[in-house]
Amino acid sequence: MTFLPDLDRAALAEALAALGADGWLLFDFHGLNPVAGRVTGIGGMGTRRLFVWLPARGEPVAITHRIELQSVRGFPGRIVPYAEYGELHAALRDVVGATVAAMEVSAEDAVPYLDRVPHGVVQLLERLGVRVVPSGRLVTAFAARWSAAEIADHEAAAETLATIAREALAWAVTRGGTGLRECELQARVVERMRGAGLDLTTLPIVAFGANAADPHYEPRPGHDAALAPDQVVLLDLWARRRPGTVFADQTWMGFSGRTPPERVRLVWETVRQAREAAIALVEARARERRPVMGFELDRAARTLIGRQGFGDAFIHRTGHSIDRELHGSGPHLDDFETHDDRELVPGVGFSVEPGIYLPGEFGVRSEVNVYWGPAGPVVTPAARQEALVTPA
Repeated sequence: MTFLPDLDRAALAEALAALGADGWLLFDFHGLNPVAGRVTGIGGMGTRRLFVWLPARGEPVAITHRIELQSVRGFPGRIVPYAEYGELHAALRDVVGATVAAMEVSAEDAVPYLDRVPHGVVQLLERLGVRVVPSGRLVTAFAARWSAAEIADHEAAAETLATIAREALAWAVTRGGTGLRECELQARVVERMRGAGLDLTTLPIVAFGANAADPHYEPRPGHDAALAPDQVVLLDLWARRRPGTVFADQTWMGFSGRTPPERVRLVWETVRQAREAAIALVEARARERRPVMGFELDRAARTLIGRQGFGDAFIHRTGHSIDRELHGSGPHLDDFETHDDRELVPGVGFSVEPGIYLPGEFGVRSEVNVYWGPAGPVVTPAARQEALVTPA
């Protein structure tokens, strides 16, 4: 087990100073806080409360229950064991009492992906003399960044997913009216993904026609649709090369007819342009060396869709953070479900996936991923979808 992997203590001290914090207090209980596992390297996270204190100066401290000491064996710092709650309170008072501690909290739950610490834990710490401040900047800098190995894993997974998606849609769109069902196409995609050695955590979304107007539609055997001629086909698939690395996440669109009607073409083109507007903004800001916030990319995509008259049909954020969690803890492209004003910085990755959903008719979403590499933002897959997949 590698503790505190890739943690630059000097950079952490600088970031803590900018927050006015004395240290970063990472808390977890039953896996509530994936940020804690990512930063500390403590695998599995136990069934008892765990606190890890990363001070701006001095050695790290792990406060853990006596029955879970094995999980911190070899920890590069002081280990403070406890058993009964009085010991825990005393340990916290001794280690972090009268400090300013950065933690995964978000005022009024403004960004749920940052609001990982229960209110009761904050109350306890405040009673012990701790002032808790949000750790959002730290999460972006130290928990959401991709390593070089993770970038390589992501790129490989992304290209594999794109190949599978294009092949599956090309096969499916010729079968409108033949009895092809959503679950059959889903099974075909899953077989290809597993055959390529990808790690799946959940099944891909396959939606035909009006079902595509439900962004999180899940086909079920016996309750799935058969593909009719001249219907939209949505395929949303995600996977990683192996457990513990970052995901690739894509959505591709097809049409089971040679000539999509004007309304379908207009919706597709609007979604595609919205995707490109968000990408263009992050690329421009990177060239100009100017900051860009997650909400700004959402606003760029949403404004374009609104101008085409489909604003009310875009019912989710433009994109989500990606790290070792499919929906990660870093900055999201969101000025709709939340106002995510965290800065997108080199090292982070995220999806770009605007959509238009017309209940009773059809839905269209186009999803690619972006990671901010050493040379600037990089879009995956390398060849993104520019036109609906239709029968050859």
